[in-house]
Amino acid sequence: MKADASSVQVDRDPPGKERNKYLTFTLGPQTLGLEILPIREILGYREPTAVLRMPALVRGVINLRGSVVPVLDLAVRFGREPYPVGRKACILIIDSYFKEEKHVLGVIVDAVSEVVTIATADIEPAPPFGGTIRSDFLRGLTKIRGRFVALLAAGTVFDMSQLAGLVAKTGRASPELPGS
Repeated sequence: MKADASSVQVDRDPPGKERNKYLTFTLGPQTLGLEILPIREILGYREPTAVLRMPALVRGVINLRGSVVPVLDLAVRFGREPYPVGRKACILIIDSYFKEEKHVLGVIVDAVSEVVTIATADIEPAPPFGGTIRSDFLRGLTKIRGRFVALLAAGTVFDMSQLAGLVAKTGRASPELPGS
């Protein structure tokens, strides 16, 4: 893997330099990154079963080894229209927490790219304006091979209390997500 030495360290870092692994993926025209710690697995896309009275954010549910997992449309979470699902689409299975309990969510992305190691010092703060994603959803920005990558703040994007509130606010479902 080749990367800009000034921004991303892949495979080798000097001792003592704090770094984390991120999964990079695309959503529409953007490349995003998510720390791999909350990611349980990556599935090939399968059409979720629609659930009546759910907001557009919840595309439906899938059966994951006997458990019902709600599948979220990340584009809708960012306030966009849903993107058409392409042949490289995947569902990221993510652990999220609500009231100190672990919950499992599926998140639709257009395509998974790679896992990279990024030094904390190489993450720039997200600008508070002008982006297509709310700044509180971002941990920051970094550069990989000359392109900016927005790193998501999983704790905010997948905050179960916020997601449950969004579902409740629609007036179309109870405050608890399926599988909660």
